[in-house]
Amino acid sequence: MGKRHNMTSNTGLEIIRLTETFTFNPKEGIDNPVMVTIEDADSVSTPSPRLCVLKRDEGESYGFNLRVERGRQGHIVRNVVSGGVAGFSGLKDGDRLLEVNNCFVEDVPHPEVAGKIRLSGNQLCLLLLDGEGYEQAVSRGEDLQSLVSAHKGEGCRPPRLCHITRDPASGLGINFIPVEGEKGRFSVSLAAGGAAEKAGVCKGDHLVWIDGATVSDLTHSALSRMIKKCGNHITILVIDGESEKNYLRQRRPILPAMAVPHNLPHRARRLHLVSEADGYGFLLRLEKAASGRKSHVLRAMESGSPAEKAGMKDGELLLEVNGEAVESLKHGEIVDRVRQSGEQISLTTITLVGLEFYTQLGLSPLLFCEDAAVEREKESSVSASAAEQAPQKEMDDSCKPRHCSVQKGPLGFGFNLDSVPQGPGTFISQMAFGGSGQRAGLCVGDVVMEVDGQNVEDKSLEDVIMLVKEGGDFIYLLVMYKTNMRREQTDTLTRDIPDSEEEENNEISCL
Repeated sequence: MGKRHNMTSNTGLEIIRLTETFTFNPKEGIDNPVMVTIEDADSVSTPSPRLCVLKRDEGESYGFNLRVERGRQGHIVRNVVSGGVAGFSGLKDGDRLLEVNNCFVEDVPHPEVAGKIRLSGNQLCLLLLDGEGYEQAVSRGEDLQSLVSAHKGEGCRPPRLCHITRDPASGLGINFIPVEGEKGRFSVSLAAGGAAEKAGVCKGDHLVWIDGATVSDLTHSALSRMIKKCGNHITILVIDGESEKNYLRQRRPILPAMAVPHNLPHRARRLHLVSEADGYGFLLRLEKAASGRKSHVLRAMESGSPAEKAGMKDGELLLEVNGEAVESLKHGEIVDRVRQSGEQISLTTITLVGLEFYTQLGLSPLLFCEDAAVEREKESSVSASAAEQAPQKEMDDSCKPRHCSVQKGPLGFGFNLDSVPQGPGTFISQMAFGGSGQRAGLCVGDVVMEVDGQNVEDKSLEDVIMLVKEGGDFIYLLVMYKTNMRREQTDTLTRDIPDSEEEENNEISCL
């Protein structure tokens, strides 16, 4: 072996020289213990992101903070609790967050990133870079999104959350076939043009989750029993087979929070209001539903007010004010936030039926929020196009007949009927907040066309009421909304929080 002599150049760098040569001995092979490859000083390894999957119990904290710090870039992991969920899953102090549930968040505002983590529920998939690797990548001007894409590879398309409504003639249009030799894995078989295909399910998809339950531990017979009990609707999480293989190879969970929604019957809406001289023009009330649940309800939109212009609807529930969840806030705290917003405010709302839909699925209604202004623009564009092609066609889907199945509850069917002399039949005049009628999708102003399949358009109010009473605990109504039949809702069937609850006195606020 040759000897080494160290010298220091005038640049201060240590230089290593070999002063003896190596003589090749064919009996010893070609391995040369003296030959050492020294990496080029300009060659630096590319930092590699790492995946951390966090699972917590109900009510448990993930055990870390996420911060934005002055003078530093990125969303920074801090205060990782030793022995906590985050620490056990591999998070380290100083890590930078690149993805939350497959969503790249480097350029996303910090409050929105924190919101994505909160909405994930009890399972969370994070992609991170350690602090040193992140700083190196940024200093070299690397594209972090390209770094993430290279790490994940191709073929990782997101799952789809599809809501399927049974067709009276052809059913759900889907069957589930066990993957041979793999418990808890099912591929789908579709009826061409059936309900499932229309809802966004594709040939070759694999089932991940159904009505809030993962299928990984289910036998085929257990899954079949679930399908039989599902009624007229199911909501399933599916993913194409190739993407599923890639997720499994990378040990990525497939979560509803990662999904692209298809055909969901209810969505939370984000409304943008600009204040006028008289305020925003709506009433906020704390109300108690028949179930006992308390909600902050939007009421009494004034004609032409900012609330009406923004698309606010009477009876919607308030979920957020300027991106802040209000579920844990008191009525007065919410009012303060609205009044302190100045001339503009963002409110996130959902219908009571919509909230119950997501609650039954075990998902947050904020996961698939849509911007009301953007949706109105789309609807306006579609309506304008339809009007050009068919001027006589009704452009408002709410004016089409609807079938509603109503089950009697603690407040009966939860609606009152009325009629107008020489008017177009019997209509819904009042609704019980949180009652069976509201959950079934009935609205004040709906005209009743059929009761249990019997046409009642020409029948008297008394006859229609009698048919409803004779229907037993279930009635099937065919109704159609008529805007000119709408009447102001009264408080007769709306239960407010009693004034005797001291901390909730006077909880009706005009805004």
